[in-house]
Amino acid sequence: MTQTPTAADLLERLADIPPDSSLAAARITRDAATRHIQGSYLALFNADDGIDFSLTERLAVARQVAEWHEDNRLTAHYAGRLADPYPITAAGGSNATPGRNGLPTPETKRHSATGHAGEPTPVTGGSRLQSALHHAERLSSHPSAATPAHLEELRRAGWGSDAIVTLSQLVAYVSFQSRLLRGYRLIAGQPVDNPLPLPVGAAAWRTAGVTHGGRAAPHAFTQRELGWEPWIAAKPLTEFTLRQQATLEHNGHADSDYFRLLACNLPVLEQRTLTDKGIFYTAGGLVRKERELAAAVASKINGCIYCASVHARKAAQLSKQPDDIQRLLDTPPGGILSTGQSPRWQGEIDFAAALSATPAAATPEHITRLRQEGLTDLELLDLVQATAFFAWANRLMLTLGEPFEK
Repeated sequence: MTQTPTAADLLERLADIPPDSSLAAARITRDAATRHIQGSYLALFNADDGIDFSLTERLAVARQVAEWHEDNRLTAHYAGRLADPYPITAAGGSNATPGRNGLPTPETKRHSATGHAGEPTPVTGGSRLQSALHHAERLSSHPSAATPAHLEELRRAGWGSDAIVTLSQLVAYVSFQSRLLRGYRLIAGQPVDNPLPLPVGAAAWRTAGVTHGGRAAPHAFTQRELGWEPWIAAKPLTEFTLRQQATLEHNGHADSDYFRLLACNLPVLEQRTLTDKGIFYTAGGLVRKERELAAAVASKINGCIYCASVHARKAAQLSKQPDDIQRLLDTPPGGILSTGQSPRWQGEIDFAAALSATPAAATPEHITRLRQEGLTDLELLDLVQATAFFAWANRLMLTLGEPFEK
């Protein structure tokens, strides 16, 4: 079997980012995010984490999720790894046989000119894998439709709590990964799949009056502070090892049900946390209020009231434009989120909404408009990464629990 050259950055290869480009320089400037995006990939596709979720199962789910997102390059990558589920090293090295640009070359399904996917490529496997794929399809396309009963279906199919959390992390991460890849290719001027200028409106969201646990549930998007309850019991802090407790406390996660639930797979949570910090808490580039705006837009598109409340509140505080933020939150299903906003915010909101759609609909025209508003490649990178991160965050919040009124 042929050994490929070490490839420390999967998305750099898939996006065909020229090493001497301004985008490559911007990703070096955002080194923490770049390293931990790759680190999250390595942590998730690791057969040695002690969780009952095999590498073959992980790759099968990832390939299908990439296909549902209509990302041919990412689908080809995971299909190639599934055909030969080789181990990966911390440097990204592998035993895959390379094709053009060093990528595996299995055939991937072509999509119709309308931009809609055809029937998914069948994945063989028993009821356990099929239950995982049903969960993955919901997370990919309709995360706000998830219920506690869906997690119980996974349990009946043999999935334990740690494996359910890791499965959800994997699906949400590939959703994030696909949007990063599209955003990077757009900034670099590379062609993307299905470049159709489709308008993207707000999605529907849950309007139930009470939560699964019997608390009052929010029925509209808000800037108020909300709580969140898990559908799988989070371990008490005392049940973690002392080292694990120290890690949770260091990251400010010890008192959070959400983060103690994600700590079922602590290496993935660590990489995810460092990715988050590398995207949102860095100097220069896109101003923080606009990164928070992008997070709120993505959350509105995905129907995540909890995440939208957190990041809309931050965007309103930093911009001192609470009425403009509330106008965005009040947009009804199907409505265009950028209506009534300033030209710069209109461009950013329209791009973030299009990138957040499933499949993503962001186009070169969006990038051209943002450049006309004066955004540099570093600012565009920040906008892409802040938006894409909430393809990950929203899918976890919506499918592992739900918000409640405090």
